[in-house]
Amino acid sequence: MATSSTFEASLAITHIGTATALIELGDVTLITDPYLSPAGSSRDVAPGVSLTSHYTPSRTLETLPPIDAVLLSHEDHPDNLDSLGRRLLDGRRVLTTTDGARKLGPRPGVRGMKPWEIVELSIARKRFQVTATPCQHLPGGECIGFILSSPDFGTTHGLPNAIYFSGDTVYTEELAQIRTRFHISVALLNIGAAVAELPGEAEPILITMDGKQAAQLSRDIEADILIPMHFESWDHFTEGKAKLLEAFKEEGIIEKVLWLEPGTKTKVF
Repeated sequence: MATSSTFEASLAITHIGTATALIELGDVTLITDPYLSPAGSSRDVAPGVSLTSHYTPSRTLETLPPIDAVLLSHEDHPDNLDSLGRRLLDGRRVLTTTDGARKLGPRPGVRGMKPWEIVELSIARKRFQVTATPCQHLPGGECIGFILSSPDFGTTHGLPNAIYFSGDTVYTEELAQIRTRFHISVALLNIGAAVAELPGEAEPILITMDGKQAAQLSRDIEADILIPMHFESWDHFTEGKAKLLEAFKEEGIIEKVLWLEPGTKTKVF
């Protein structure tokens, strides 16, 4: 990976598995889409359809550091929130969809957000803004992504530097609006080309980005660094690291890609 950035804060990221990552900003720690169950765990998601994981996350509930906030893109798919992850939500700040907030209640720290809505957070005497971003993700209910910004991150060409977590989505042109509002220093993208079979559809439909879509989105938002997540160890993922590597090379963005080794804390800035 070869890139330069004007991001002014300390940032370290640990990929735990699937869409779960620790985002550490000095003494502030956030977690995305907490899934913490061991390999072989499965859950029915539709009549006759179940999802099974084939990996054990690199952290357990007991070995996580103190978590200050949870960025939960959606609560109704087991590869983004499992029963152990639900325990992590108790007594914490949680940002998620409006429908998810209703279903997860009563938890006083859970806040539902609509696309492009902004929430202010104050953690450890630091100020953050979280902006929800739209997602197109089927089958199921609502889903959102998140942009995290702060005065401590600095600016680039007059735009606030920010961290983007895509949530589960396919590529949509609406996401290009991000570039007009933020300078994305790091984009954590849920990829994997996950597919689902829907009634009435002859072929499985794409429900998360494939490598080419991720490359297009990265170009649209002009991200300094792209971190792939959500691409291995589930049966409904159809593009693993090898296929993504090939796509990123063909699309000419490979130098901006940062691969994280699960469980290894990686200093980004």
